[in-house]
Amino acid sequence: MLSPARISTAAGSALVLAVSGLVLGVGAGPAQASTCSQSRLPLPDSSCTPGAYNLDVTQSTINSTICVSGWTSTVRPPTSYTNPLKVQGIADYGYSDTNTADYEEDHLVPLELGGAPRDPNNLWPEPHYGSPTAYTKDGVETKLKNAVCDGRITLSAARSAIKTNWTTALNVTGIG
Repeated sequence: MLSPARISTAAGSALVLAVSGLVLGVGAGPAQASTCSQSRLPLPDSSCTPGAYNLDVTQSTINSTICVSGWTSTVRPPTSYTNPLKVQGIADYGYSDTNTADYEEDHLVPLELGGAPRDPNNLWPEPHYGSPTAYTKDGVETKLKNAVCDGRITLSAARSAIKTNWTTALNVTGIG
């Protein structure tokens, strides 16, 4: 589940969140101590960043969406939207390094595979440091998209593999 602090930031104002019949007041303001775990790095905490799909991208629409050169630029959210999420995510993950330049506000399910562009459940501050890094993930995303567009794997298989563990996605799908 997305942390209340990230939901608050994404909404841009105070809101009320209903969870299993319990109503919790969530106000905008500074994040509490880390609410998301770094223990799975380079993967995100799945309770904070479960991933989400763009409903306009399906197996039957890939030739007019993800397989069209430049398509992701038509759905990519502006930094004016993602930067505040990045700042909040750095706090939520409890990173000691708070320099935003050291992170990419990344889509767990990449836009190249029809990830939801603006859903905070699909965005997290992925470090540029460590091994592997955000830069490594970019190459995995491209290889998976090419395999989907070439018909070697299905969109569903690629999405499932990258959402579960991007570091093993190429091997799991048999294209690595």
